[in-house]
Amino acid sequence: MSRHHNFVMKNKRNMVLASNIKAERNRKRLTQAQLAEYINISNSALGLIERGKQTPSIYIILDIARVLSLDINDLLKNIP
Repeated sequence: MSRHHNFVMKNKRNMVLASNIKAERNRKRLTQAQLAEYINISNSALGLIERGKQTPSIYIILDIARVLSLDINDLLKNIP
């Protein structure tokens, strides 16, 4: 597999995860600042995650799922 293909796949995965996180956060009527505070990361870091610019660690994903009262699979759905 080429580096370009790996980059494209990672970017797609980040965008799907970002979309899932943002949609669930909005569904729970939380601001980025509130969610960031609850999971103990900066608002700017959460913004990067929600724009697909930063790949969160599995621990951040678990924290987000916990705060949003979701199963982690709800955040990982549709990821290629």
